[in-house]
Amino acid sequence: MTASTGICNDEKTRARHGVRILFASMALAIPGLAAAQSDGEKPLLHDAHFHLTNYIQEGLEISDFLEIMGDEVGRVAIFGVPLQQAWAYSNTGDFAPVTYAQTDAPLYYYSFTDAAIATAYLSLPDKQRARFDPMITGFNPADMYAVDHIRRVLTTFPGVFTGIGEFTIHKEFVSAKTAGGPASLLDPALDRILDFAAEAGLLVILHNDIDMPFPRPGQDPYSARQLGTLLRRHPNATVIWAHMGLGRVVHPVNDMAGIIDRALSDPELAHVYIDLSWTATAKYVAASPEAVAITAKLINSHPDRFLFGTDEVAPPNQEIYLQNYSLYAPLLSQLDAVTREKFLKGNYERLFDAARVRVRAWEKENVK
Repeated sequence: MTASTGICNDEKTRARHGVRILFASMALAIPGLAAAQSDGEKPLLHDAHFHLTNYIQEGLEISDFLEIMGDEVGRVAIFGVPLQQAWAYSNTGDFAPVTYAQTDAPLYYYSFTDAAIATAYLSLPDKQRARFDPMITGFNPADMYAVDHIRRVLTTFPGVFTGIGEFTIHKEFVSAKTAGGPASLLDPALDRILDFAAEAGLLVILHNDIDMPFPRPGQDPYSARQLGTLLRRHPNATVIWAHMGLGRVVHPVNDMAGIIDRALSDPELAHVYIDLSWTATAKYVAASPEAVAITAKLINSHPDRFLFGTDEVAPPNQEIYLQNYSLYAPLLSQLDAVTREKFLKGNYERLFDAARVRVRAWEKENVK
């Protein structure tokens, strides 16, 4: 940036400058946020859901991601993508697909993602490491041996990981493409995973769509019912339900706010939390003033149970990285000050700090 003109010459600087302008405009619409920013209160948020790499295991250098985070983002739950998109020449020829929507070729589990995340994390000095909570995700939740992989990662990289996930059971278009067949909420392999998460203190980020992409009118959202049954069996595992079960085409079910409210009011599900990550989720939340008001009422009624996340995948700049935050401006403006702080930062700190302590204690007892 030249001192005389204030013109940004560097692409990263331009992107961050643009986001600061965006934050300033948001602050005018959100009571209390403008004052916090003027007092220099940083960070603005923590990110409970971020992928450093994509479906072909390419992504950002972690040092570059720190630049993108800047001062606006404090801590990040960081992980790769557990599935690798195959490049089948018989299907796409010379075209190399980057994501699952670009080819009929299958997806397969890619366990090396955990070693890659651990190596990236360990390349940082201690002060920068403190800003990240790496998660184990390179396992097949339909494999009874999945627990052995999780345990092996913990003992190979002690002091690194805070939890497991994001891992997927039901996901629109993805589950059906996964080599070996889709995972299931009814599989005892998943019970073994959650049992071990409870034992080791690992925080769990679980993706499970609330319904099928194209249900019949009046069809029972059996996925949501099965998820509730599973979670009630594992009261000692702290679970974050990713995206509130929504997706690109998986839309809110009838009486969704009532379903979520009853679930969060159920003492048997007191260990379950929700992240509002992904722009696909934001499009439903911010679809109308009525949708914003319904969601805000739900979060204000359960201020300790929701976390903010981006669900960005190796974003090129801060503007794209924080687009979900900008989409939630109308929602944030309707949260009371205490709830907003918990949603953006407080609940992250409480859950991830507790998991760090418990996992380090397990490692002390089990890593030789």
